[in-house]
Amino acid sequence: MTSELTPIIQSLGIPQAQRHIFLCTDPTKPKCCPVVESLTAWAYLKGRLKELGLDRPQAGKPGCILRSKADCLRICAQGPILLIYPDGVWYRQATPPVIEEIIQRHLLKGEVVEEYVICTHPLTESELRAEIVP
Repeated sequence: MTSELTPIIQSLGIPQAQRHIFLCTDPTKPKCCPVVESLTAWAYLKGRLKELGLDRPQAGKPGCILRSKADCLRICAQGPILLIYPDGVWYRQATPPVIEEIIQRHLLKGEVVEEYVICTHPLTESELRAEIVP
């Protein structure tokens, strides 16, 4: 079964991913913003990453940025909410103009767009390996 997944994993660039973006979009129970607004944000994010060649590894540019829809990121206000890992930066009001600013400043220049940040908690190696004890 794993061998069936290998070509998919490779084609998506999962082993080369530098960041993974989660966007609260198309929720079952919309609370943070209207569904149409979240879907517009998703279409914009997906299109811009592809347009800029950031969605898959390319010759001379081996890294890429993964993106995933999230039904709900549990911050039910000022949405759409956008989260970037491993940076652990949570953004509010991720509309197309804000997403463009996040792409230009955060993804391309490594500069967090402070005016839209609601929380920052980067994941460290020790946190990733920590055992959760109830």
